[in-house]
Amino acid sequence: QVQLVESGGGLVQDGGSLRLSCAISGRIIITAAMGWFRQAPAKEREFVAAIRWSDGRTYYADSVKGRFTISRDNAKDTLYLHMNTLKPEDTAVYYCAAKYGLGYDPSSGRSDDYAYWGQGTQVTVSS
Repeated sequence: QVQLVESGGGLVQDGGSLRLSCAISGRIIITAAMGWFRQAPAKEREFVAAIRWSDGRTYYADSVKGRFTISRDNAKDTLYLHMNTLKPEDTAVYYCAAKYGLGYDPSSGRSDDYAYWGQGTQVTVSS
């Protein structure tokens, strides 16, 4: 049983920073990619960032490019999302997700491709 547990969310002022963590437990035989998604009230879940597991290549939504960085620590089985220069429009519940399999292109940003999800962590950016 694979479990993903996010942490690190909170309330931060406009222009501030946060680091989200996603602790990975259980076993995914082959991980194609892991990603971060977010969902604001009354909006659909949207892609934020992803990392291809085989080579560490990263992908970002245009709205966060240059401000957010996705990274992983294999020794700690943890995925991170470093968020800088936060804006009120970044307010959302942030979810980490894992995609297993081979030959996946994370640039698609499709949430339906990811089989495993965490419970989410709230990020609120005040103006």
